[in-house]
Amino acid sequence: MEPVTGYAHLGDQRIYYQTIGEGPPDLITNTGAWGSIDVEWEDPEIRLFYQGTARFGRTIRFDRRGSGASDPVPLDALPPWESFMDELECVMNHVGSTRASVLGIADGGPVSMLFAANRPDLVDSLVLHCTYARLVSDDDYSYGVSQEDVEAFVRDAGNDWGTPESSAMWLPSKANNPSFLSWQAKVQRAVSSPSAWEAYTRQGMEHDVRAVLPAIRVPTLVLHVKNNPFMPIEFGRYLADHIEGARMIELEGADVAPYWEQPDEILSILSEFVTGAKPEPVINRRLATVMFTDIVDSTRRAEKMGDGPWRTLLDVHDETTRRLVGRNEGNVVKTTGDGVLATFDGPGRAIRCASALGEELSKVDISLRTGIHTGEIEMRGADVGGLAVHLASRVMSAASPGEILVSRTVRDLVVGSSIAFSDRGPHHLKGIKDDWQLYSVQ
Repeated sequence: MEPVTGYAHLGDQRIYYQTIGEGPPDLITNTGAWGSIDVEWEDPEIRLFYQGTARFGRTIRFDRRGSGASDPVPLDALPPWESFMDELECVMNHVGSTRASVLGIADGGPVSMLFAANRPDLVDSLVLHCTYARLVSDDDYSYGVSQEDVEAFVRDAGNDWGTPESSAMWLPSKANNPSFLSWQAKVQRAVSSPSAWEAYTRQGMEHDVRAVLPAIRVPTLVLHVKNNPFMPIEFGRYLADHIEGARMIELEGADVAPYWEQPDEILSILSEFVTGAKPEPVINRRLATVMFTDIVDSTRRAEKMGDGPWRTLLDVHDETTRRLVGRNEGNVVKTTGDGVLATFDGPGRAIRCASALGEELSKVDISLRTGIHTGEIEMRGADVGGLAVHLASRVMSAASPGEILVSRTVRDLVVGSSIAFSDRGPHHLKGIKDDWQLYSVQ
């Protein structure tokens, strides 16, 4: 499911937006100053999250003025933050949305609350994810961040903006993933310049919608993670205590964004809240027999043969594999450079395919290691995942050249067939708990 993009006009300025799926209902997301929706779409987990929201309604996203692909604004004369309500309404009007649920994330929360209170005729419901009524502490608001911490944060915001260091506080689950942090730095550079980020950050520190909360009359759901140091759980509890009828769900984890730690749980909660009905279960797991193969001594042979002849041999391998997997009613999920990952409905078919494959490829001097396991796999588009896939890979790694090695699960499922096995004893498979009894196909 791919997005439709365009520009909505607010006076003489243009706001870049993206819609995914069909409504009603409509869900419009507001991430405040944080967002470059085109670049964010590069991340498979963000893409999956919004494709998930689009399963229960049309999702509408936009880049706030001064960020992403929307028109710039003068940094010395930022629009009053209340005017961002006009952006929400402008985008809704442009895409023909007469009412929508509003999802306010982080600094997009205060504007979303203001919008729900001021324009309830446009709002079906309000969802607040890891946000706040006021960020800075006050005499009667002890939950906030100290003024000293705020000044330090603003000072550092511009210096670290667009670098991997700037994301760890907001996304602790990704703090030890250098490639992700480098990509996040790219997102930041696409959002705005360091000076623009400083200006928006200073403006955001001044938000205070505590007086607005009693005026919110639409159904409200507060979602908040328990362990983010800069966005403490007390922020969410304060919102839930001061918005009439609000429901709060405290989430495990520490990420301010909803995409990476528990997206499936959040999607399920959102679907039920927005539609009023429990979501239909998405069947993305099934039982399958997984087969991994690997060409023995592939690196040495490639060096000895040279690129051209080796590529030709790999083409023969790939064509033969696809033909025999198809003949045995299996599916080639992907090639792995010098091997293949395939799935089958039954272990007998996988074993017969592996036997035929080994015999036919031996005619062109290709020897295989093969591992087979049966278990529940997770469907990920055209790919597969889950413990069963890891197990099959580890079983293959334990196989000798020319051997078809299977787990005990596979052996037990084909009891009574003509397939014979030799017991290879218990094996410790890397990264897998407990030993596994393995058998060699004879």
